[in-house]
Amino acid sequence: MARSAFSPDDETPVFVISVAAELAGMHAQTLRQYDRIGLVTPSRTRGGGRRYSAADVARLREVQRLSQDEGVSLSAIQRIFELEHQVDALRARVGELTEELESARIALGQGSRFFAVGSGGDIVALRHGQRPRPRTASQALVLWDPRR
Repeated sequence: MARSAFSPDDETPVFVISVAAELAGMHAQTLRQYDRIGLVTPSRTRGGGRRYSAADVARLREVQRLSQDEGVSLSAIQRIFELEHQVDALRARVGELTEELESARIALGQGSRFFAVGSGGDIVALRHGQRPRPRTASQALVLWDPRR
């Protein structure tokens, strides 16, 4: 099946306030109040009309659940949403730093290093599949004197 040129996702603002209110099971005035206090902020059209996305409607439903079923105040709900946003941002940053660290390890050749004892008793860093170099034959001449 071919996709149309317009394929909205959860973040695409498509619902006018009356439709969003109906989908969320709320009055449109409640949505306006939530917008004023910054709890759920919809997109705006050029003329200033509110447009809600599916994610906005889901958030409105969550506000209603927390408020009515759990008895959480609107200011506490706002704080919960702020903390969730902060956690998401921190998780994304951890992911970025993990990728950056892995890239740096690969660039430095440390991605798969291990250590072994070399033939001279020293510690040698090796890559996977690499063996310590064998001890080279000495060019030194040793004389043995049995009289000593």
